Amino acid sequence: MASKEFHVVAETGIHARPATLLVQTASKFTSEITLEYKGKSVNLKSIMGVMSLGVGQGADVTIAAEGADADDAMAAINDTMVKEGLAE
Repeated sequence: MASKEFHVVAETGIHARPATLLVQTASKFTSEITLEYKGKSVNLKSIMGVMSLGVGQGADVTIAAEGADADDAMAAINDTMVKEGLAE
């Protein structure tokens, strides 16, 4: 299992466009990938789940991946978070 905490720096938080990018990235992998915020955990492959969390600027979120390609999935998600200016 691979997991990483991110501090959301994007002014709009994880809203529709970045959430879609994260879901698309996560969906490329077979591992189970979750996004946790304020004690709630959702499937990162579900746009509705991600949007339901309402992650705003300044939030701390944890993304975890479990499965055969968990490390690759975490690397790709980390790249997406950083490239899109979502988190550090």
